[in-house]
Amino acid sequence: MSGGAPRFESMNMVESETRPTLRTAANKATPFITHKDVSKSLRKLERSASRLTGSDEKISYASPAEIGSSSSRKHKTLTAVSVLRRHEQVLNSSLSLNASFSSDASMDSFQSRASTGRLIRSYSVGNRSKSYPSKPRSVVSEGALDSPPNGSETKKRCAWVTPNSDPCYTVFHDEEWGVPVHDDKRLFELLVLSVALAEHTWPTILSKRQTFREVFADFDPNVIVNINEKKLIGPGSIGSTLLSDLKLRAVVENARQILKVVEEYGSFDKYIWSFVKNKAIVSKFRYQRQVPAKTPKAEVISKDLVRRGFRGVGPTVVYSFMQAAGITNDHLTSCFRFHHCIFGQERCV
Repeated sequence: MSGGAPRFESMNMVESETRPTLRTAANKATPFITHKDVSKSLRKLERSASRLTGSDEKISYASPAEIGSSSSRKHKTLTAVSVLRRHEQVLNSSLSLNASFSSDASMDSFQSRASTGRLIRSYSVGNRSKSYPSKPRSVVSEGALDSPPNGSETKKRCAWVTPNSDPCYTVFHDEEWGVPVHDDKRLFELLVLSVALAEHTWPTILSKRQTFREVFADFDPNVIVNINEKKLIGPGSIGSTLLSDLKLRAVVENARQILKVVEEYGSFDKYIWSFVKNKAIVSKFRYQRQVPAKTPKAEVISKDLVRRGFRGVGPTVVYSFMQAAGITNDHLTSCFRFHHCIFGQERCV
């Protein structure tokens, strides 16, 4: 008893270890006193209180001052014990509440990710395992991939036809270019449009295609040879908006020469297809850079046309005509029209 009153550490001085915990609201890391430290301090105070209680008999023989001091120390000890017990209860309830919040947050997180189609397994705060996003899987229906959501069908075309190409040019590529033609009027039309390539591009020519047909009487050679030249070439005429005077005269002259070819071969179709023995040339090009501007076969046809009196029919113009009329199939092998044009040739044979 002479050693003086035992010293008790206040609950504010209890050694504590700060650890981060995740709050549901702000998701910030804040320190807290661990349950282990509170239990340890509580056991120390309970042992001190039991020692003081067991020494009551000794205190009764002491002096009144010592008895008062001892009673005061006992009261302080019991008060500290009760405070720590209340603190332990509050701590336990806080931990259970945090666990509940963590479980709710985990479920909310799972539901929010499920609504976006990306399921990621969520774990509680105490589990430090990594979360791995699920890999996307292709949806297969009856052995084939489902069609795109918008229902659009993507077609692989030749490289020179792009999404920004003029619609009339895309339609020409998808429906006419490379398809074998055996009608005399259609062949003459494609020859005239190929001659016009010396001054315009395919999109520009195709956008004025209806005007070409009106000016040249639907490409009937018998009518074209009788067209009044002044009316066709005169200032303000519709023909002058399409081609130069030189090219307009060439169209009229070519119509005359076609009529001569028809007399000799029976049709312009038989004459022009005889150069390839009535079988279209399949180039099988894989890349755009492989497609030539002219070929030896085009040069042979060009020389024979010039010999017969045709105008504006150089090797480059003739090769463009061969491509458009399907005499040669220059669709790239990756283009969806490559096999279609081959099938069209087989049907014509």
